[in-house]
Amino acid sequence: MPKTERWQWYVEEFSPTEAHHHAIDEVYFAGRTKFQDVAVIRSASFGKMLVIDGDTQSSERDERIYHESLVHPALAAIDHRREVLILGGGEGATLREVLRCPDVARCTMVDIDGDVVTLSKRYLPEWSAGAFDDPRARVQIGDALVFLKEDGGTYGAIVSDLTEPLPDSPSHPLFCDAVFTDIKRRLAPGGVYVLQASTAGVHNMTLHAKMARTLRRYYRFVRSFYAHVPAFDNDWAFLACSDAVDLAAVQPSRIDDYVARLRGTSFFYDAETHRRLFSLPLYLRHELAKEGDVF
Repeated sequence: MPKTERWQWYVEEFSPTEAHHHAIDEVYFAGRTKFQDVAVIRSASFGKMLVIDGDTQSSERDERIYHESLVHPALAAIDHRREVLILGGGEGATLREVLRCPDVARCTMVDIDGDVVTLSKRYLPEWSAGAFDDPRARVQIGDALVFLKEDGGTYGAIVSDLTEPLPDSPSHPLFCDAVFTDIKRRLAPGGVYVLQASTAGVHNMTLHAKMARTLRRYYRFVRSFYAHVPAFDNDWAFLACSDAVDLAAVQPSRIDDYVARLRGTSFFYDAETHRRLFSLPLYLRHELAKEGDVF
């Protein structure tokens, strides 16, 4: 990494023509697990950061924007929240947000890389905030593909916090007909499948639109929503999929009631934020309406 007088730099390459630079104050860990390259650093602007395969996963300064957006619109919309399943989510922050809901009796989290979980507990305990020790948490280290095949449970919400399904990503095999069929089989009636779904910027929304078009083959309602995450330097998109619930049409009073019952203090999400998340710009609506590639 190039140096200045004071810092080293973490350079995140978004594409061959775009890179983002973060000045590093400290490196807590840098190495390789069985599955991926992992670093935990402290940046000058965003505090501690988790970096996997050269991509920012979350930062101390703004991870709650991402994790509250991923979890709470789905949980606010459904009636049955007792059982929730998380695919991925090694930092524990998605687990933390799910367990803020007092209606959740058990949250199962399945992540393939136990080393990321261990490193997050050691260096990023603020992310999980005790969630790994909550008696309602069932954390399993293993392959989500195998879990979905073998598990007999049903869940009111299935939350996918996996990496993008790029060809070189370990998550790529999870974006296919067999997995979508297994996920839908695990959803309880009235349930929601919600997933992080790549970028929604005017210059990088193609993968998100492809993911949305693919999932429309499986669900009546497939709604895109997004939030700007400063550490990503991008508009980050999500998809909410259901045969029963349209997350774009959830009443503000319902969200207010849900948020008021959450444990702890919210940083980002409430009824007004929900309206903003689902208010898509015209260029993105046009892209999502196009016919095009699917997985």
